[in-house]
Amino acid sequence: MPNFDVVVIGAGNGGLAAALTLAKAGRSVLLLERHNIPGGCATSFIRGNFEFEVALHQLSGLGSRERPGPLRASLSNMGVLDKLEFVEMQNLYRVIFPDRIDITLKAERGAVVDELCRFFPKESNSIQRFFDLVYSFSQQLVEGIFFRDPNISKDKYPLYFKYAFRNTQEVLDDHFRDPLLKTILSVYWGYMGVPPKQLPFGDLAVLLWAYIEFKPYHLKGGSQALSNALFDTFLQHGGKARLNCAATKILVENGKIQGVITEQGERIETKCVVSNASIIQTYIDLIDRKEIPLSQLDYFKSKTIGPSAFTLYLGLDCNPLDLGIHEATNFILATTDMNRAFDLWRTLEPQEWALFTCYDVSDPDFSPPGKCQAALVALQYAEPWYLVPPYQYAQTKYRYAENMLKLAESVFPGLRDQIEEAEAATPLTHLRYLGHPDGAIYGFDQFAKDSAYFRTNHSHIKGLYHTGAWVAGGGFQPTLTSGLSTARSILKSTKNK
Repeated sequence: MPNFDVVVIGAGNGGLAAALTLAKAGRSVLLLERHNIPGGCATSFIRGNFEFEVALHQLSGLGSRERPGPLRASLSNMGVLDKLEFVEMQNLYRVIFPDRIDITLKAERGAVVDELCRFFPKESNSIQRFFDLVYSFSQQLVEGIFFRDPNISKDKYPLYFKYAFRNTQEVLDDHFRDPLLKTILSVYWGYMGVPPKQLPFGDLAVLLWAYIEFKPYHLKGGSQALSNALFDTFLQHGGKARLNCAATKILVENGKIQGVITEQGERIETKCVVSNASIIQTYIDLIDRKEIPLSQLDYFKSKTIGPSAFTLYLGLDCNPLDLGIHEATNFILATTDMNRAFDLWRTLEPQEWALFTCYDVSDPDFSPPGKCQAALVALQYAEPWYLVPPYQYAQTKYRYAENMLKLAESVFPGLRDQIEEAEAATPLTHLRYLGHPDGAIYGFDQFAKDSAYFRTNHSHIKGLYHTGAWVAGGGFQPTLTSGLSTARSILKSTKNK
């Protein structure tokens, strides 16, 4: 009967980072993945001449060699940094309200402030004051929380204590009058999955600060290149992996991990399991009910599952500039009412917030010569799709895709005429491939009460650990960091054993 120090369930970002870190430290590790490739959201798929990027739009936290960010150090420590090639994006994003405003913000503080002041001269002083707050708050967050100051206090870090959990809308309203300006400054809320009214200001502030200071990056070869590098390096350090092999049971006795059962019926002995599956699946589907701590079931009562997405993958028979696409990251909006945009995520009505990413702007070699690809994304909850009868699913999906195309063509006329390949993914598609409840891409809703500050990768079951979006928040940097943190917790707990 096989025996491993650690069994890692799921080869998403968190699972791969945890497995690799543990293998490098000399632990015997088995990685189980239900799909036929590693990566989870960090994967690609092929249609015709195109290899489509599934999920990565802007990599955060990397920084340059001269000014490294935390993710660069993490990738270096895992031994994969030199196996990857990155392209720095010069701009944060372009925001387009058709017939109202078209503005592009550079990834540089002074340039952002200048451009915003040029479009909104009456709010110039407030713009300066807002970015002073963003930077001062982020500095206190880094010094007090990230560096774990043992003497943290309200007196020492007043901005952190005042603003960390205030909602973003309140802070924007304190500074600005123009709803258009507020919308442009908070457009990254879609990366968090909750609107400004419910998004903690601290989350938006540190996101803006990190993207400006460490720049957004594109990864040549897409996120699959990252997953492959992590997976291959894990194997090089003696790790064992089984693809097309899901875990069907986590064995627990008297509150302690005993092993794992695979879908082939094989029992794997271990005293330690890292689950990169959703925390809901881990307890409800993989562990016998009698072994689930009541406190864990109570924990679930206070949570709501976050959004998935409708993604339209487009392979285009032209170069980006032929369609007027000159930015990689484009937010296309039809309203300044972000609460309305958020409410539409729970319907099948035409959306008023969309992200249009064209990877070839940053990486001309991303697609075959003379072609380019784009991802058109609207976040969406799964509930309305459950109500669609199976015989109407295809028709509903294509009608929804048509509405998405209409929104995109309001900015890029003639887009549909250049489509060579197209694939649409609904929340049910993401559910099928990720296995997450409701196809959620960020885990639980990222409300203030659900902040990563209040979550842990530990379990009340001895030897069970968690990693990934469900315990650390969504996105590439958070999930990779989560895997590292989980591995370090395991190594620390077993150091003297």
